[in-house]
Amino acid sequence: MTVKIAELTCGPEYSGVQSEIEKAARDVGGEVVFPEVDLEYIDRVNEQLGFQVASANLKLMFARAMSIIEGNSDADAVFIATCFRCAEGALVRNEVRRLIQQYTDLPVVMYSFTERTKAPELSTRMEALATIVEKKALLGRKRQEGISLGIDSGSTTTKAIIMEDNEIVGKGWVYTKDIVESAQRAIDEALKEAGMEMKDIETIGTTGYGRHTLGDHFKADLVQEELTVNSKGAAFLADMQEGEATVIDIGGMDNKAISLNNAIPDNFTMGGICAGASGRFFELTARRLDVSIQELGDLAAQGDWRKVMMNSYCIVFGIQDLVTALAGGAKPEDVAAAAAHSVAEQIYEQQLQEVDVRDPVILVGGSSLLKGMVLALEEILGKKIIVPPYSQHIGAVGAALLSSGYRYFKENK
Repeated sequence: MTVKIAELTCGPEYSGVQSEIEKAARDVGGEVVFPEVDLEYIDRVNEQLGFQVASANLKLMFARAMSIIEGNSDADAVFIATCFRCAEGALVRNEVRRLIQQYTDLPVVMYSFTERTKAPELSTRMEALATIVEKKALLGRKRQEGISLGIDSGSTTTKAIIMEDNEIVGKGWVYTKDIVESAQRAIDEALKEAGMEMKDIETIGTTGYGRHTLGDHFKADLVQEELTVNSKGAAFLADMQEGEATVIDIGGMDNKAISLNNAIPDNFTMGGICAGASGRFFELTARRLDVSIQELGDLAAQGDWRKVMMNSYCIVFGIQDLVTALAGGAKPEDVAAAAAHSVAEQIYEQQLQEVDVRDPVILVGGSSLLKGMVLALEEILGKKIIVPPYSQHIGAVGAALLSSGYRYFKENK
């Protein structure tokens, strides 16, 4: 099956990234398609919608979106992207996303590209779109059966989870160094806690940056990108596999915001232009304050972020603000609180503006264990945040859960 991914973009051909978008789609078995419209249709749609935009390409984006909505063009998923530097493009991108989500049930991903964007940077997003279309029956599974191992090879940490008949019986967590060696150490920890041996494992699932390497090494049943896997793990752990929810996943080098319907993503955005809203920023802050990550979270919960000005868009400038604040006599707890608020602010202003935020909001990833981070996000959103048990293991949990049903899915699809 070739997944038809409708491209609604402005400027990729001028930025030199159109070929990279098409390559990323081909690499996951997808095909980029462009909804057909004519000049009369473009003018009519823009007059009907009431948007007065300067760019002809942005007008074309609206028309192509309406062509999908009205059933004039066939698509399985939608990729919406504009140039990082264009403010008007960012506004139109979000409005187009709202239209698609309001009138269709197609999965949507948003992206801001630069002239240096390459296919590997887009592959996870395209793979997630293809997964949602092709493996919807698998993603709808609510229970894990038998004995399954899930491995999440992240940029900062590697996690392993062993599940037996829908229960977590073993877990492992190590810092990522050598991909295979780190995974083996995490697996050994999980096996020891579960009281099992590798021969007891019936299915294996891998996810994260090192998923393909580990999939080959361990002969995994399922090798899957982290957007759909993490969504499944978060929904399972939060007991939200039915109904709507929003997942915020703060990883070591990037973050993800995902809107769910019955534990299946229908809109998501990943990363940002800078790692200033990631676990890496917290690591650097903790090192500068000479505390552990956990201590940083407790410090942040005690401080007042309003007493320290901190850049929320760049990890370099953020650390520079941190150093300046400390040199000026700021208290460590206020600096820690400002760091947490900075991350929460960037997630709100960049990621959460590009998805349909639905209650409840589930916070996962290693940074979800930081008390000050949870408080900062709750303050900005004005609502209670759910942090499920094992929230730092969601990728491994999702991989274990999905791998248990993958063989059956392949036989019956």
